[in-house]
Amino acid sequence: MSHTLLILDLQLGNFVGSPPIFQGKFLLENTGEILSAARKVKAKVIFIQHMGGTGDPDEPGTKGWEIHPSIKPQNNEVVLQKTTPDSFFKTELDVVLKSMNVQTLIVLGLQTEYCIDTTVRRAYTLGYNVLLVKDCHSTWNSEDLSASQIIRHHNNVLGGYFAKLVTTNEILEKYLAESK
Repeated sequence: MSHTLLILDLQLGNFVGSPPIFQGKFLLENTGEILSAARKVKAKVIFIQHMGGTGDPDEPGTKGWEIHPSIKPQNNEVVLQKTTPDSFFKTELDVVLKSMNVQTLIVLGLQTEYCIDTTVRRAYTLGYNVLLVKDCHSTWNSEDLSASQIIRHHNNVLGGYFAKLVTTNEILEKYLAESK
């Protein structure tokens, strides 16, 4: 089965602002491990880069818009830009995935209740198998819920129907492990 790593919105501006993203260091560490494993087994890697508005931390052309340097894309990896929480809407993502004959997406990144939620649901409705790395997506506290509560809630909702929930360790040991 063809696995592709889909990394959403891990842009520098989301890690340097105030308040900081919930468990940002942990998120980047897990992403780095998964990305390294994907590269070792030559899995396809696609980065999604959000194009925020004027003054946003991810405003195009600013330092904050750049993908975090700790997980910088390599030349053979696809980088697509989006303007909405849906990574498929008005982008070439579906065309790129079909041209690569992708069946399964490993999804991680930002922001849990927006881009992760919407992209996972859309991928499911387009017929992809979705593996949501439940300990490798994050958000900020809202007025009503902590980031931890938002993440837990979305893992429960998305994992109940739209995606198979997996941990970073499961991805490393089962889906991106080097053959022996």
